[in-house]
Amino acid sequence: MATIRFGTLGPSGTNHEYVTRRYIEFHGLEAEVKLFGNFDDALAAFDADEIDYLVQCAVHPDTPRVMGSNFRERFVVDTFISPSQTLAILTRKDVSKPETISLVSPATDEYADLSSYSQLIPAVSIPVAFERLMKGECDSALVYRYYFDSQPEKLRVDATIGSPDDAWIVYGRERVGAGEIVASRESVVAKQFAELQRSRR
Repeated sequence: MATIRFGTLGPSGTNHEYVTRRYIEFHGLEAEVKLFGNFDDALAAFDADEIDYLVQCAVHPDTPRVMGSNFRERFVVDTFISPSQTLAILTRKDVSKPETISLVSPATDEYADLSSYSQLIPAVSIPVAFERLMKGECDSALVYRYYFDSQPEKLRVDATIGSPDDAWIVYGRERVGAGEIVASRESVVAKQFAELQRSRR
């Protein structure tokens, strides 16, 4: 049986990979995940029929461009909500007063108070931000909290951010709507609507 091919942002260890694998598990699919260094490469693979679906976080800086490009052949076929892995600001122990921080900007700019940093260094993904931190190219990085566990002798946790609930987009080749809203009246929020409406009557 041929597996379904999902594409998303790499390298291995990104939140995109983590959430895509959770989505596949949620649906009980036989599927593989192909990782790409950027969404241009992912779109090229999609257009070349190398992947069947593409998964992207709604707050990724490339999302408006990806969603708007070639919208007559690439369609939003699903959206869902998923928490990310727990985030934290990690700093190298040899830095007493951090001045530079690498993070996925602008997507995570508002996750913490960054006013004490003189320079924000954008990264295309969290693993890239962490790599910069370990190479000494920045003092701190807003990355996954679990990275600290692998380098406790070199790093400290300056702040634990937590796990935001992000919106995610799945792109496919077949349009799922014909001009109407595609939503479920059995969703969790639909039940909240009903309860709120009953309470205000």
